[in-house]
Amino acid sequence: MIKPLFLAHGSPMMAIEQSVYTKFLNDLGRSINPKAIVVFTAHWTTETLTISASDAIYDTVYDFYGFPEELYKIKYPARGSSIIATKIKNKLINSGIDVKTDLTRGLDHGAWTLLKHLYPKANIPIVQVSINYTLPIEQQIKIGNALKELGSEDILILGSGNTVHNLRLVDFGSKAIDSWSKEFDDWLIDKIENKDINALNNYKKYAPHANLAVPTADHLVPLFIALGSSSELTPRVIFRDYQLGNLSYLCYEF
Repeated sequence: MIKPLFLAHGSPMMAIEQSVYTKFLNDLGRSINPKAIVVFTAHWTTETLTISASDAIYDTVYDFYGFPEELYKIKYPARGSSIIATKIKNKLINSGIDVKTDLTRGLDHGAWTLLKHLYPKANIPIVQVSINYTLPIEQQIKIGNALKELGSEDILILGSGNTVHNLRLVDFGSKAIDSWSKEFDDWLIDKIENKDINALNNYKKYAPHANLAVPTADHLVPLFIALGSSSELTPRVIFRDYQLGNLSYLCYEF
């Protein structure tokens, strides 16, 4: 049994940095040996859920600008898996969820910056899945629910995003943590660990500083998909840190 994960992908610079967080990812990858990985990434947003369904080696997508040239030379040459993609598609359709497939899109940095540290050999099949962050939270959880049996097949479901992600408010010179960022995560942790799904469904109404922490939900909803895909729902914080004043690196195992 492999439990679902929600991991923070933060800045693209993580791909070329060595830090406490990248060491955590290195160690985490060594502790989990999946036969395939399904990545729900905040950086692929579509109206209809879309699944990468090619067996080819992915292109590495540099969906950012203004970073050092070194970053644009990194490749993560993982292959896809049409067999796993079809399995995912069928499970989602059987749960009443509309899906499409895609044969050309590469891995965006929401996927490869994490995978480079988790599995640097790029030798595990990857299936990347888009999100629609405008859907209600209960629908995000339903998407995860449709895939909860995958863990028993040693397939890792990975939600990639950030619980607090407001690039307009990050402070590149700050070494302190903005209190509002921590307070939002404290609330989120409490509701997850108490399985208060109603509160989570209505986080915009109840969570402190939700408008600051989550100006758009794209980086948060992969957490709810991962939560929904848990067969046991035994949530555990496995890493927590903050960078740039308020960018959250809260990570969960479900």
